[in-house]
Amino acid sequence: MCYGKCARCIGQSLVGLAILCIVANILLYFPNGETKYASEDHLSKFVWFFSGIIGGGLLIFLPAFVFIGLEQEDCCGCCGHDNCGKRCAMLSSVLASLIGIAGSGYCVIVAALGLAAGPLCLDSSNQWNYTFLDTEGQYLLDTSTWSHCIEPRHVVEWNVSLFSILLALGGIEFILCLIQVINGMLGGICGYCCTHHQQYDC
Repeated sequence: MCYGKCARCIGQSLVGLAILCIVANILLYFPNGETKYASEDHLSKFVWFFSGIIGGGLLIFLPAFVFIGLEQEDCCGCCGHDNCGKRCAMLSSVLASLIGIAGSGYCVIVAALGLAAGPLCLDSSNQWNYTFLDTEGQYLLDTSTWSHCIEPRHVVEWNVSLFSILLALGGIEFILCLIQVINGMLGGICGYCCTHHQQYDC
C-alpha cells in the first residue's frame, strides 16, 4: 500500500465534501428560495455561524489540497534520498489533518445545535420565536408539531434537512481527517510506501 496514494484519495474526497458543505450552508439562508428572511434577520442564529462555509468548507480545502499534492511533494530530501523528503511531507500532513479535524468538528457541533434548537419562525401568536427550543430536540421525532411554524413555509423541513446534511458531511470529513492522521504518521515512520519496490514506484 502507498500512503501517498491513500492521502490523495482522502484529499479528493474532502474537496467534494467541502463543496457540498458550502452549498448546504448557503441554502440555509434562503428558505423556500426566498431572500427576504435573511435580509429581515429571521433566520436561526446557527445559520450565521457559517459552519458549512468556514468549518466544513474553507478549513477543509487546506488539508485537502495538501493531501492531493503529497505524491509530488519532497519537502526536504536528505542526502539525495527522495523518500526522506516524502516522509517529511507525510508527517507534515498530520498538522494539516488537525486543521481539518477542527473545521469539521466545528461544522458537526453547530449543525447539531441548530437541529436541537429548531428554526426561528413565526408562530401562532404572531411572534418570531424558536418554537421548538424547549423540546430538547424531541420535535424531530414528532412531525405533527412542525405545523406550529407558520412562516417561512416548510422551514422546519428545510432546516432539518440541511442541518442534517451538514452534520453527516462534517462527520465524514472528521473521520477522513482522522484516518489521514494515522496514515500520515505511518507514512512518516514506515516510509512513503511500505515496501522497498513501492518506495521508488510511487
